Amino acid sequence: MRIDIITVLPELLKSPFEASILKRAIEADLVEVHFHNLRDYTTDNYKTIDDYQFGGGAGMVMLIEPIDKCISKLQSQRHYDEVIYMTPDGETLNQGIANTLSLKENIIILCGHYKGVDQRVRDMFVTKEISIGDYVLSGGELGAAVLCDAVIRLIPGVLGNETSALTDSFQDNLLAPPIYTRPRDYNGHKVPEVLFSGNFPKIEKWREEQAYKRTKERRPDLLDE
Repeated sequence: MRIDIITVLPELLKSPFEASILKRAIEADLVEVHFHNLRDYTTDNYKTIDDYQFGGGAGMVMLIEPIDKCISKLQSQRHYDEVIYMTPDGETLNQGIANTLSLKENIIILCGHYKGVDQRVRDMFVTKEISIGDYVLSGGELGAAVLCDAVIRLIPGVLGNETSALTDSFQDNLLAPPIYTRPRDYNGHKVPEVLFSGNFPKIEKWREEQAYKRTKERRPDLLDE
């Protein structure tokens, strides 16, 4: 998979990809992540990427021309399955979206900034709009990092255990069940005996029951779905 991220703050984005699972995925050539500074596609000496909005109103708007130049250049080099715009009014990111995107070959992620992008960018280039929640950030960079983490960890070979991602919360519209490790008894707080039974069908049934119970208590809306 190749991910191209268009941003006005590439330095803000690079850190998450230089550690842990994302770093290992890149080093193993399981994914390519490229950052494109939008100011490199401007034509004036001030490297202007925003301007006042027509009709008045507070907040600056990202110009269409540098975005057009960047996206057009990338699309001239290869086919992209999706051009994603990170925006508060997009579809809320969930595990299903992450699963679908993990199967794509090439995607572009456009990070919004200021008041957002000229609407014509969304009309002409964007194929999918994604939000990471009902709140507003200073820009789309942190949202893009969240999206990439959610997607990249699903690529085969990225996680050490191939079944690990399949048992994550939300994969089957259930939260993950309680998990335990050593010691077996910590100050009187004991691990459930069923986990030591060696009866794996019984253990799986217990986990399913606990997952359902936890989901019903904390996120009953998932059961409605």
